[in-house]
Amino acid sequence: MTASHPLTHLDESGLPTMVDVSGKAATERSALAESFVQFPPDIARQLHDTGLRSAKGGIVETAVIAGTLAVKRTHELIPFCHPLPIDGCKFTLEWHTPEALRITCAVKTVHRTGVEMEALTGASVAALTVYDMCKALSHEIVIGQTRLAGKRGGKRDVGVIE
Repeated sequence: MTASHPLTHLDESGLPTMVDVSGKAATERSALAESFVQFPPDIARQLHDTGLRSAKGGIVETAVIAGTLAVKRTHELIPFCHPLPIDGCKFTLEWHTPEALRITCAVKTVHRTGVEMEALTGASVAALTVYDMCKALSHEIVIGQTRLAGKRGGKRDVGVIE
């Protein structure tokens, strides 16, 4: 880590610490994260044929509920995340390729700190839920890349928010 990009969760002596955001102004913040779930070809065809339903129920509906709960509880999972009021949370689950499902999680707040971790946590838990809903079909399902696609607000905007 260079001096121009210090780790924010370490104090002067190198001990872990929560960032003090009390001096920042509350502004609109948003973030978009995505995660991909890759299915074996025969399982993907089966899911296309069933409209993304499994023996456990609606895969999309369950993933959205689980992801939303995760967004709201991110501060309980990631030690130095601040509890935030979530003003908006939206998921999309769509086929990116015939065998890969793309999950996006968009989160909004008006606060002193951003919602990148909330969006990443939501997309990750939604992907884990898809895996859980489908694991009886195959254990060769792969949760692939999870990344921050974009953010707005704070010191700088990054990437693209759809």
